[in-house]
Amino acid sequence: MRKIRSLLLATGCLMILLGPRALASVQVEDVRLWRAPDHTRVVLDLSGPTTHKVLELKNPSRLVLDLNDAALAEALTDLPLEGTPIARVRSGIREGQDLRVVFDLSANVKTKSFQLAPNERTGHRLVLDLFDAESSGQPAIAPPKKTVKTADARRPVVVAIDAGHGGEDPGASGPKKLREKHVVLQIANRLKSKLDASPEFRPVMIRTGDYYITHKGRRDLARKNQADLFISIHADAFNHPSANGASVYALSTRGATSTTAQFLADKENAADLVGGVAVSDMDDVLAGVLTDLSMTGTLDSSLSVGAEVLGEMGKVAPRLHKTKVEQAAFLVLKSPDIPSILVETGFISNPKESSLLATPSYQDKMATAIFRGVQRWFKSNPPPGTVFARANPDATVTERTVKVVRGDTLSGIAAKYAVSVDELVRSNSLPSKTIKVGQVLVIPESG
Repeated sequence: MRKIRSLLLATGCLMILLGPRALASVQVEDVRLWRAPDHTRVVLDLSGPTTHKVLELKNPSRLVLDLNDAALAEALTDLPLEGTPIARVRSGIREGQDLRVVFDLSANVKTKSFQLAPNERTGHRLVLDLFDAESSGQPAIAPPKKTVKTADARRPVVVAIDAGHGGEDPGASGPKKLREKHVVLQIANRLKSKLDASPEFRPVMIRTGDYYITHKGRRDLARKNQADLFISIHADAFNHPSANGASVYALSTRGATSTTAQFLADKENAADLVGGVAVSDMDDVLAGVLTDLSMTGTLDSSLSVGAEVLGEMGKVAPRLHKTKVEQAAFLVLKSPDIPSILVETGFISNPKESSLLATPSYQDKMATAIFRGVQRWFKSNPPPGTVFARANPDATVTERTVKVVRGDTLSGIAAKYAVSVDELVRSNSLPSKTIKVGQVLVIPESG
């Protein structure tokens, strides 16, 4: 009996010394924070599943996160709060062994929280998104760049530049802890600078910092900015370091053109799971998208511009992985009305190519190659109403058609192609200015 009492006493003393950490069944192993243009994301790494509740309190404004039967493994320190609506973070134990985390706020926010099950790269996670009060909860839209007025007011070509991965999803990793998300953002910024320097283009950055955007969010940003081309930039990886070479991919309507293409598509499509996306927000691609692609010629344009870009990349890359544009079912490329390509700038898992990708000079060469390929394609295939159409009136311009998708308006389509609403009405013999989803419109050439 004396031994049992001694054991109980020792256990009790140990519990007192260790505190609630020893009692809680779930440990919060790490807390991380990222700032995006329209929201702040807080991610809690958990040792297992738990339940949680979020409360919004006023006077003073604060957000309360309660986790059942949980405790912090380490104190909350060194979170990068600058530029966020969070002024301070504090924590404590309530009702015995439940963890309460309090976020003192300096601005109004709209909140969303969800838990993520483990996958092959991450464990249990709790995600808390704090959207800025003026935000709709959708990715921020970059404002249009002011353009020089021309006699016929023709517009520059809009190119959406998507730096893959970001935030919670680092993408592939190379030697010396080189991360894909950082490399591709640097190449994307260099490409933006080159497009910015040309009056023929207006670049739009899909991701401007270290935060994650869903596949659907990336496509939505391109559409809302009325992009003529979408370029997603990546740095490939394989399970063997000998794999090497740059490549370009387009969407496939029938299946991957190679085992490598399928492997890459599967890996890239899983990014939403790593990046932290609620099940309710997972990409929902309409069944008719692939039919729309074949009807509007978007896929043909993707393959064509991809070939030009690949040709230029072959002049600077040590080797091309494939000498032609490959295809697979990449979620990020599934825009029904925007030619879209995915550029793999090299294998970050290959030591030699990783060393190149880390250097500013090679990043600049790769950005230049992409720019030249894009410029050459648009000179030969100028969209109606653009600067390219004015500069090359003798170029073969096929009749441009657009299939109306959800959210389109006649005025929005007219603005994108630099024509008037009345011209659209006349060219399509419309009885009114009302359009319907699925309707195909002919885009007239503006004068």
